[in-house]
Amino acid sequence: MKPSLQVKSIQVQKIRYVWNIYAKQFQKVGVLEDHHTCSAIHAKFGSGLTCNEQNVRRVICGPNTIDVPVIPIWKLLIKEVLNPFYVFQLFSVCLWFAEDYMEYATAIIIMSLLSIFLTVYDLRQQSIKLHRLVESHNNIMVSVCRNKEGFQELESHHLVPGDMLVLKEGKTLLPCDAILISGQCIVNESMLTGESIPVTKTHLPQADNFKPWRMHCAEDYKKHVLFCGTEVIQTKADDRGVVKAVVLRTGFNTAKGDLVRSILYPKPMNFKLYRDALRFLMCLVAFAAIGMIYTVCVFALNGEEAGEVVKKALDVITIAVPPALPAALTTGIIYTQRRLKKKGIFCISPQRINMCGQLNLICFDKTGTLTEDGLDLWGLLPSERNCFQDIHSFPADHSLPWGPVFRAMAVCHSLIVWQGKIQGDPLDVKMFEATNWVIDDSSGHQIEGQGSTHATVVRPGPKASSVPVEGVTILHQFPFSSALQRMSVIAQEIGGEQQVFTKGAPEMIAMLCRAETVPSNFENKLLLYAAQGFRVIGLACKSLPAGKQPTDLTREEVESDLTFLGLLIMENRLKRETKPVLEELSAARIRSVMVTGDNIQTAVTVAKNAGMISPMNRVILVEANQIPGSFSASITWKPLEENKTEDYRSLEDDSQTKRRIRLALESGQYHFAMTGKSYQIVTQHFRHLLPKLLLNGTVFARMSPGQKSSLVEEFQKLDYFVGMCGDGANDCGALKVAHAGISLSEQEASVASPFTSRTPSIVCVPELIREGRAALVTSFCMFKYMALYSTIQYLGVLLLYWQLNSFGNYQFLFQDLAITTVIGVTMSFTGAYPKLVPYRPPSQLVSPPLLLSVVLNILFSLSMQIFGFLVVQEQPWYSKTNIHSACLSMNNHMENYSSVSSLGLHGMRDGALEQTDNGYKSYENTTVWLLSTINCLIVALVFSKGKPFRQPIYTNYVFILVLIGQLGICLFLVFADIDDLYSKMDLVCTPTMWRISMVIMLAVTLAVSFLVEEAVIENRPLWLLLKKTFRYHSKSHYKRLQRVLEQDSAWPPLNETFFSDSVAISVERNMGGHSNPTFDSNEDSL
Repeated sequence: MKPSLQVKSIQVQKIRYVWNIYAKQFQKVGVLEDHHTCSAIHAKFGSGLTCNEQNVRRVICGPNTIDVPVIPIWKLLIKEVLNPFYVFQLFSVCLWFAEDYMEYATAIIIMSLLSIFLTVYDLRQQSIKLHRLVESHNNIMVSVCRNKEGFQELESHHLVPGDMLVLKEGKTLLPCDAILISGQCIVNESMLTGESIPVTKTHLPQADNFKPWRMHCAEDYKKHVLFCGTEVIQTKADDRGVVKAVVLRTGFNTAKGDLVRSILYPKPMNFKLYRDALRFLMCLVAFAAIGMIYTVCVFALNGEEAGEVVKKALDVITIAVPPALPAALTTGIIYTQRRLKKKGIFCISPQRINMCGQLNLICFDKTGTLTEDGLDLWGLLPSERNCFQDIHSFPADHSLPWGPVFRAMAVCHSLIVWQGKIQGDPLDVKMFEATNWVIDDSSGHQIEGQGSTHATVVRPGPKASSVPVEGVTILHQFPFSSALQRMSVIAQEIGGEQQVFTKGAPEMIAMLCRAETVPSNFENKLLLYAAQGFRVIGLACKSLPAGKQPTDLTREEVESDLTFLGLLIMENRLKRETKPVLEELSAARIRSVMVTGDNIQTAVTVAKNAGMISPMNRVILVEANQIPGSFSASITWKPLEENKTEDYRSLEDDSQTKRRIRLALESGQYHFAMTGKSYQIVTQHFRHLLPKLLLNGTVFARMSPGQKSSLVEEFQKLDYFVGMCGDGANDCGALKVAHAGISLSEQEASVASPFTSRTPSIVCVPELIREGRAALVTSFCMFKYMALYSTIQYLGVLLLYWQLNSFGNYQFLFQDLAITTVIGVTMSFTGAYPKLVPYRPPSQLVSPPLLLSVVLNILFSLSMQIFGFLVVQEQPWYSKTNIHSACLSMNNHMENYSSVSSLGLHGMRDGALEQTDNGYKSYENTTVWLLSTINCLIVALVFSKGKPFRQPIYTNYVFILVLIGQLGICLFLVFADIDDLYSKMDLVCTPTMWRISMVIMLAVTLAVSFLVEEAVIENRPLWLLLKKTFRYHSKSHYKRLQRVLEQDSAWPPLNETFFSDSVAISVERNMGGHSNPTFDSNEDSL
C-alpha cells in the first residue's frame, strides 16, 4: 500500500512554501537545491529522474505554470465600487433622491459609472495583456529523459526541478529555467532583457570541488542557465550527442515568473499627495460636523419634524465634502497622460506622473542612453615584440595585413548567422565587419580525429584581401563573462594548428599575458585612450599543443601564458541631444548621476564631455578594497588628474596643484567616482560613509544590475526623488525601484518601467519632469478650487439655515453642474511651461502658502456673504414676508400681487401656492446665491496658476471661454428680469441699485483675492525671507547632510586611507531591489 503523502504548504505572492518538519520552518519549493556541486548535478540528474521521484516532486512543487488568470469583471467592479469614495457618493445620491434633487444625483451617477467603467476597463485590459504575455509558455510539448526508461514526450506543466530536458534542433520556447549540462545553445533573451542580441550558453563544467555550483561559477552561473520565456534559436551538440539541460526552477520561481510577479505585486508608492488628500477630506468632514451640530440646533429649536432635521443635517455633509473631487483629479492625470502620449512617452502607472514633478536626481545609464547604441571602430594599435607599432585607423584605405591580430578579429567573437544576418554583440559585429570576412554557418565540418561536430567557419568574403588560408574553424567558445571581463575561442585554420584567441578588458588581458610580450608603455597608452573617452579592448593569443580535445580543456588552462597582440580602440559617441538635456537639468538644479557597466576612466570622460562634470570641478576616485585573508577593508580617496601629457603622471607634486585642489574642494566643486566593486565594499564595511559619498557621487562604473537597484534605493533613503533612465535591458531592477523609471526601449521588457519613451533619447526626461510639475500644480489648484467651492456653498447654506431657508434644487444644480463640473473638467487643460525653473512645486497639500491661500479666500467669501446677508436686511425696500415689495413700486401688476403678499412666506410653505413657489424665495437667498455663484468663478480664475510650472492661463482657451460664458450667464441672471426664469431659479426681483452693489462687492472680492494671491501666496522671495527669518531648514536628509559637510573642513580626505575594523554586514546577493535574473551586464563591461 502506498503511504499517503501529506505536506503543509502556504502560498505567498504565487510562491509555494512547504513546512520542513526537521528544520521547523517553511521552505521554498519549485527550485533545485542550491547546495549541489557541479559534479553532483551531472551525476545525480544527468540520467534523469525516475517516475516515482518525479511524482513525489510534482505533488510538492505543484505544476510548472505561470498562471495569471484574467480577473473577472465582477471582481474588479466590486473592488472599485467599495472604494470609500464611491461609498460616500452612494450615500450622497440616496440622500439627494430622498430630497427630490434628481438632476444632479443623476449627473453624479453617470459620472461615477463612467469613471468606474473606465478604471475597470483599464484594469481588465492590463490583466488580459499580462495573461497573454504568459499563457504561451504554459503548455509546450517537451522531451524528457527518464532514468531507466529512455526519452518520453510530455506537456511542460508536468516538469519538476531535477527533470532532464532534451533540447531538439530548431527554435523552442523554454517553459522553465534550466542548467545546460551538455552541448551549447544560442538564445534570444529579448523577452526578458529588451536586448535583441542572441546570447551563447555553454554547458556546466564537471568540476570536482566541494563548492556549490553557483559559488563555483561565481557571477557567471548565468552563462550556463537557460531562462524561462526565452527562445532557443540554435543548439550545437558536442561529441556526447544531444543537448541536455536539468530543470532548475519551475512556475513563478523562474526568471519570467519573477518578472510577472514584479508586475502583479509592485512596490507600494508612498506619495505625500495621496496621504494629504485623505487628511484634507477628513478636515472637510470635521468642518461638516460643526455645520451638522449647528443645523440640528437651529431646526430643532424651531420645532421642525425629526425627519426633516436629519435630512437637512446630512445634507450639510454632502455640501461640505465635494463628491466630484476624485473625478476632477483623475481628469487632470488623464489629460497629462494624453499629452505625454502625443510626445511619444507611454505610461503604465498614471499615479506616478505627479511624482515626476518632484524629481531632483536622475540616474542615467551610459551606453545607448547618453551615448550612441553602437560603437564605431576607431583604430587598432598592434603590438610586436613588446612594442606598440603604428596605429591603424579605420576606415582605412589599405586593409589589415594578414597576421595574428587579423585572425583574432576574425574569430574571437560569439556571432551567429540568424535569419540571414550576422547577429551578436554590436562590438563584435563592428570588429568582424572590419575584416571583410563572412561566416559560413553550414552544419557539420570534418575535423581530423574528432568526427563531425557543429562548428562555425569563417572565410574570406568577396571584398577581403587575399590570404594564404581558405578559412578558420571556431572549435570551442568560452563566452564573454562580466566577472572575468573577457571571452576566448579555440580556433583552427583549415589544415593548420589549433590556437586560442582572447579579447577583453585590457588590464585583464595584460595580466594573463606573458610579461615579456606586454609593451612597457602599456598603461600610459591605455590611460591616454581611455581618458579621451574611447572604449579600449585588449587582444591576445597562444598556440595549443596538438592532440588535445578542445572540449577537455578548462578555461584556466586556455587563458594563461598568452601573447599580447595589441589594443582595439572603439569610439562611443555621445548622442546629439545628451549635452543640451543635461545642461537643462543642471540649470533646473536637478542632479545627474551616471550608472554604467563600463570602465571608470571612459565613464568619467563621457561625464565630462556630456557636461555632468564641469571643467572646473575635481574628480575624486574612491577605491575600496577587501584586505586579503581578513574581514576588514580599506578605502582610499585619490584625485583623478587631468594631464594632457603623453606620460600619464598620476599627480603633479608641486604645492600649487595641491592648493588648487583644496580650493575646488572647499567650494564644494568635487565629484566622486567609484566602481561597483568599491560600492559593494562600502555598503558592507563603511556604511556610515555611504551617504557622504552619495551626496557628491556622480560616476558609478562597472555596476551590476543588482548594484544599480541598490544605488537607487540608497539615494531614496537620503530623501531624493530619484528618476532612472535606461535602455531597459540590465536596468530593469533600477527602473522599477526608482520613483520614475523611464525605459528607452520598444521591447516588452518595458513592462518593468512605469514610463517608456518611443524616441530613444533622453529628451523625454525634462519633458516628463515638466509635465509632472504641471500635473502636480494642477492637482493642487483642483484641491484648492474644490475646497473653496464646497466651503462657499456650505457657508451660504448655513447662513440661510439661520432663517430656516436654503438654496433651491435648481440653484444647487446650477452651481454643481453648470459651474463646478465644467470648470473641474476644463481647468486641467493648461499645458506645461516650456522652461524648467530651478525649484520644484510644493510636494504637500499642507504647505503654509497653500493653507494660507485657502484660509484667506474662505475668509473673503465668508465676509462677503455675511456682508450681503446683513446689508440686504437693512435696505428700505426689504420685507421678510413680502418677497415682491422691492419691485412693487416699479410694477403695475399691483393687483395681481396683493393676494400673494398677504399670504406671506409661511403661507406659501403651507402649500397655498405650491405650483409657483417652493418656499426658498427670499431676498437673502437671492443675494447669497448670486454672490456665492459668481464667487466660485472668481476663485477658479484666481487659483488657475500659470507660470512658472504651467503655461499662462490665457493659453487655455477652452477654460477662458467657459469662464466668460459662465460669467455672462451669471450676470444675465443678476440683471435679467424674466419672471419665468426667476421663479424656476427661485430668485426674486431686487432694485437695480442693489444688483449693482452686488457686482461691486464681487469686484472688490476679486481684486483683494487676486492681489493677495499674487503679492503674498505666489511671492517666492517673501517666503524665502520668512524661512530665513524663522531659521527654517529643509528636513530632507541630504540637505541636512550638505549643511554638516559644509562645516567639515576635513572632508573629503584626499590621499588618505581608512580601514574598517568591524566585521562586514552581509549584504544580500542581489543587494535588494528587483533584479532581472537573466541579464548580466555584458552591454558594456569591457
